[in-house]
Amino acid sequence: MYKARIVSAQEEPALYGMVDRLRQRAGLPMPVVAITEQEQPNAFATGRSPSRAVVAVTRGLLHYLPQDELEGVIAHELAHIKNRDMLISTIAAGVAGALSYLPYLLMFGGGRDDDGRHPYLEIVLILLAPIGAMILQFAISRQREFEADRVGAQIAGRPEPLAHALTRLDAMAHKIPMEVAPAAAPLAQVNPLASRGGAMMKLFSTHPPTEERVAALLALRAAR
Repeated sequence: MYKARIVSAQEEPALYGMVDRLRQRAGLPMPVVAITEQEQPNAFATGRSPSRAVVAVTRGLLHYLPQDELEGVIAHELAHIKNRDMLISTIAAGVAGALSYLPYLLMFGGGRDDDGRHPYLEIVLILLAPIGAMILQFAISRQREFEADRVGAQIAGRPEPLAHALTRLDAMAHKIPMEVAPAAAPLAQVNPLASRGGAMMKLFSTHPPTEERVAALLALRAAR
């Protein structure tokens, strides 16, 4: 969906070596490394387990970020792998789907007569349950981002480079559009569709506000 391609150590020795060095620090097996030819600086990780993981970066990330910030970004993606966030996201999606279906079970699967039923309330539940389930799923995703920031700072050795990188990535995501399906947007380190933002973006975003992530990272520095 991101049009990423797998690269070897021979093709991208600097990137491959950086991922290898940081994954050893994180105690992870070597993931597949991939690049997507997008100008917007961004990154994502995926895979159902650490042994089948992928770390992908955009060409813009390699072009615009200094090395220490690039390490912070990659450490964040390795943290997602270490925390098994793809598995957690899959479970969250399943729970959200079950919550969305619950009003239909109450309305049509109860096997009871019409006495005591409130049809207007049931209609409201049918309309609002999917929205509530989606907000719940997004809230879990946002919390996983905070945790990946924290673990990523540990892998990188300090939180400042990731904090600076997030500020840079967020600013550039608002200026440089990325063509990617909305379903794939939650994978990215910052919202790749930020340039399309609207008034409801914060509530329905899978990413926490960047300023909150930066503040949490800098609080880690103060706690050291």
